[in-house]
Amino acid sequence: MTEELEQLLKNLHLNKILDLVDDETQRADREQIPYQEFLLRLVRPQYYARQEKALEWRIKNANLPERWALETFPFKTQTGVDQRQIKTFAELDFIAKAENIVFIGPTGVGKTGLASALLLKALQNGYRGQFVRAQDLFDEMYASLADRSSRKLLNKLANLDLLLIDEMGYLNLRPEQTNIFFKLMEERYNRRATLITTNLDYDEWHEFLGKRSMVEALLSRLRHRCHTLRIDGPSLREPQG
Repeated sequence: MTEELEQLLKNLHLNKILDLVDDETQRADREQIPYQEFLLRLVRPQYYARQEKALEWRIKNANLPERWALETFPFKTQTGVDQRQIKTFAELDFIAKAENIVFIGPTGVGKTGLASALLLKALQNGYRGQFVRAQDLFDEMYASLADRSSRKLLNKLANLDLLLIDEMGYLNLRPEQTNIFFKLMEERYNRRATLITTNLDYDEWHEFLGKRSMVEALLSRLRHRCHTLRIDGPSLREPQG
């Protein structure tokens, strides 16, 4: 490899090709490999390396607490979950259709694991998404009022392909926080898909979100294009031994 070629590959950030070019050039000479195949042997690994790097970037920015995968979920233990239904969700049509999925059930039944696994699957397929715990989301919304960054926060969250809001429950909220949340869900309605996990059924949401009429308006949008999964099964956090 000439110094000029080496420098050009470095400048273009084609590091995978840089690593392979000498060996592939020798192999092409030795085996009389056609030019197109030679180029493919260089370009293909570079493409896959960039795809992997982009995936790692999406996963990092999604703030997933763990990389739960559907393949490792204990469906045999958690009898309250329809495995075929979850596998259908994993085809990700709900994202393209801007549909929501709400997991309802007591603590420990696997709501967060299932929702996170669907988010990971979406990230692996090129979608942009984020995991956020409900309390952290509302705290961030309240903080945005102080520096007048609420619009910026809404723009970021409203435009994600998939937003996972984890642990919607009995939270101590101010009206300003719920107003921003209603605005967020309004802007995602019919445009983006949202995953929510909660231990409360819909008729209990007004107890922490406030005014019943506003909550009903929120739920009307949320549930319009929504799959609700109520998990009535054993806890996956039972003590071992």
